[in-house]
Amino acid sequence: MLAQFGAPGVQNPTIVDLITLDTTSDKVVLVMVEHRSWGASPRQFREIEEKINRYLGYALDGFLAEHYPRYEGKAVRIRLDCPEPPSGAAAPFVDAARRAIEAQGVEFVVNVAP
Repeated sequence: MLAQFGAPGVQNPTIVDLITLDTTSDKVVLVMVEHRSWGASPRQFREIEEKINRYLGYALDGFLAEHYPRYEGKAVRIRLDCPEPPSGAAAPFVDAARRAIEAQGVEFVVNVAP
């Protein structure tokens, strides 16, 4: 599968890195993984933005429910896993992303996972 679709991570907008269900909140969680430190690439913000747009389209345009009928009607959360808290230019970028995502009715969280 790796050869066909490429490696997961924010650099690859063509795949959803992980789909899971938070049984506590009953929300479907679409996880995107950023392995790099903040500022490691000049394209980093653009890559994350593209991945977010793809995730929103996947959830809001019905593809999530089409591929996973058991998740139909459930609220969605997008989670960005990263090795460190957003800092520097990343902090306002992530805050703007959160506002834009939540304006679409989707929750957004950052999960620091070294």
